[in-house]
Amino acid sequence: MLFVRDEAHARVLKWILVIALLVVLAGALFYLIVVQPAPPKFITMATGAEGGAYQQFGERYRATLARHGVELRLLPTHGSVENLQKLDDPASGVDVALVQGGLTSDKESPHLLSLGTMFYEPVWIFAQGQAPKRSGELKDKRVSLGPEGSGSRKLGLDLIRAVGMDPSVIRLIDLPVPALPAALRSRELDVAVLVAPWESSIVRELLADEQVRAVPFPRADAHVALRPFLTKVVVPQGVADMANNRPPADLVLVAPKTSLIVRKDLHPALQYLLLEAATEVHSAPGIFQKAGQFPAAEPIDLPLTDEARQYYRTGPPFLLRYMPFWIAIFVGRLLIVLLPVIGVMFPLFRLAPAIYGWYIRRRIFTLYGELKFIEAELESPAAASGGRERLERLDRLEQRANRLRVPIMFSHFLYTLRAHMELVRGRVTRRLNAGSNGETR
Repeated sequence: MLFVRDEAHARVLKWILVIALLVVLAGALFYLIVVQPAPPKFITMATGAEGGAYQQFGERYRATLARHGVELRLLPTHGSVENLQKLDDPASGVDVALVQGGLTSDKESPHLLSLGTMFYEPVWIFAQGQAPKRSGELKDKRVSLGPEGSGSRKLGLDLIRAVGMDPSVIRLIDLPVPALPAALRSRELDVAVLVAPWESSIVRELLADEQVRAVPFPRADAHVALRPFLTKVVVPQGVADMANNRPPADLVLVAPKTSLIVRKDLHPALQYLLLEAATEVHSAPGIFQKAGQFPAAEPIDLPLTDEARQYYRTGPPFLLRYMPFWIAIFVGRLLIVLLPVIGVMFPLFRLAPAIYGWYIRRRIFTLYGELKFIEAELESPAAASGGRERLERLDRLEQRANRLRVPIMFSHFLYTLRAHMELVRGRVTRRLNAGSNGETR
């Protein structure tokens, strides 16, 4: 009896698909866990001195990221120089920081990239009494350039050396930024050089103070020409206090631009989230910039990340525009898994019937091979003997064919095989009978 069952087809096809699916899922898991893991729930940002503008901006960043379920941990520092040091050190745990322009390069910081420039940070010079008109007048003066580790200290020393002056002839006074107004008013300090944005409360306080003079930056155009990371800016007369006309005249200054710097290994999704926060915090108009001027795709010291370039060209990714952050991340990662699975399974579904058909035909043709071998023996010189043994082999071959289970669509192969077996059986039987009659005669 011939058994024909579709369950065999389903069982083999199932194993083919299961093996293929396991291979695809293993590859997808490797990609999601090793190549593109989920973003962390928190990141750390180096800010600046307590109460400074960097910390104020950091607080606003933290509030924006918190709305999307990401915790931004703020780490106070002395300023941009220390921020860079912490970013360059993987053990510090710092992922992102605001950094004053002109402090590094891609060769000095190969593991860091930029998300663009965020705002101007002018070099302010405040003096007690008669403001110095020439660099030589700073000799023996008590001058604050900011604490060690600050961008103010580094840029201030560079500018002093640029005018041919030896910083050692200046009496450098280390004071925290919040202490500058009181030190100038009490004449404990003669000059304070401060690199800070207009939003700094200390800057606004000093500009409005009638006991303190704001000094225009001498030869601003020359400094800008020699240092491309600087920009000449003008503080309009009376902008700090219209009633008392502070400052009493337009104030020409030079200003580096501050960039948002990240480590190269920061997750792309978090980079987009930081850029969204930066746009919310820094895109408003100010006395130095127009609305929407910042954040800007300006690689001042370091190259832009790929995500930043994409963001400035087309905005945030499609999913992040229309979905909450973590849902967009989940859907994006799910698509990363499903697309290759679909890409593999679709042709596999098309190939599976052909592969299975080849497998079934191979099983049938294997029996055909054995049948052909028996038939070939009938043509050999020894064909006169061994007829009964061939019939027994044919019986066993037919039993194997009867136990072979194939889908309906392949059953005609089995019926044809059985017909051919009967043909060979007839030849063997006739040969056997002919031999028996010869012996009887």
